[in-house]
Amino acid sequence: MSALDSLYQQMILEHAKSRYGADLPADAPAVPGQPGTGQSHQLNPVCGDEITLQVQLDGGSVQAVRWHGEGCAISMASASVLSELAEGKSPAELLQVMDAFRTVMRSRGKTAPDEDLLGDAAAFAGVSRYPARVKCAMLSWVAAEDALRQAVSTA
Repeated sequence: MSALDSLYQQMILEHAKSRYGADLPADAPAVPGQPGTGQSHQLNPVCGDEITLQVQLDGGSVQAVRWHGEGCAISMASASVLSELAEGKSPAELLQVMDAFRTVMRSRGKTAPDEDLLGDAAAFAGVSRYPARVKCAMLSWVAAEDALRQAVSTA
């Protein structure tokens, strides 16, 4: 394992433990119609990873991404990284980051991540070589994309 791979692995483990943004109550009610807010629940039936994620917009930018979830270290770390990365971005900027992350995840290790755009999410590039784990890394991103679209439509 290269030094960079080791550093990325350590970063994923730290995010899996610290879980930035993981302060959405487990019983948080859905928020349909609440201006600038969207919420999505996603489940990976293959492994049982599960997440409920909420996006809150304020003044044309992402104010917060909050979530509650259970699952593997990759899934939980990915949600943590996404939450941290999203804050302060416009919806268009966040969608650009989501598209870049999806491209890397679908590449099976053939597309190098744009570290300037993806920040800590670039650490998940190694996961893309393991198709069964890609769904783990993508779960929160799928939820965030759905929640962001809801938030934009009600803002």
